[in-house]
Amino acid sequence: MDIQDRMAPLTALFATHHNAENAVYMKQYMKGQYAYFGIKSPLRKELEKKFRNSLGKLSEADLLAVSHWCWQAEEREYQYFIMELLRRNSKTIPRERLDLYERMIVEKSWWDTIDFIAVNLVGPYFKQYPDQIPTVTQGWMASQNIWLQRTCILFQLKYKNNVDLVLLDGFIQQLKDSREFFIRKAIGWMLREYSKTDADFVIQYLKDNKLSGLSEREALKWLKNKGLLTKN
Repeated sequence: MDIQDRMAPLTALFATHHNAENAVYMKQYMKGQYAYFGIKSPLRKELEKKFRNSLGKLSEADLLAVSHWCWQAEEREYQYFIMELLRRNSKTIPRERLDLYERMIVEKSWWDTIDFIAVNLVGPYFKQYPDQIPTVTQGWMASQNIWLQRTCILFQLKYKNNVDLVLLDGFIQQLKDSREFFIRKAIGWMLREYSKTDADFVIQYLKDNKLSGLSEREALKWLKNKGLLTKN
């Protein structure tokens, strides 16, 4: 069975539940960059589950083939489907799968895919292969690609006590003066998430480092909401 035939049941499910009004809104929300079937997340996940169950267990070659097909497909729902499928196949990750993740980061890039890939795919990959982190992230940081750089900042988002603070600080120092909204936002988001693990560290870090207003506001949101930060 070729890949087109293999994906046909998912295409049929998505097409059957096409919602033109939602599709217009979703495309506008993404700044007009991507087409949509207009399927809202709860229903989309139900449809994906039906199809996923019919796929059964995939070999790595089949998983890569499905991934490439979905990433080339026009509608954004296909990209959401394959990211979730890859997340479910991230307990034991082949070393070479990072090539796929990098391709997904640099192609059809926008925050909706980048954030999922960074946290749910690249994060687990680097946990399994920590020896890859220095060389790979150095290349990504030097690439000048804001989405690869954002991934460097965010891949530790769920690491909690295992966050490499020296590594994170290195990324922030290189990027703190960036004018890119998505970089500044990511710095703040990462610090905000880490404040749930070590509030004192984040408070002191912000005192010691001059970050953009956006980064600082994002970093302090959780602390302020929890009443853990004084006005001073």
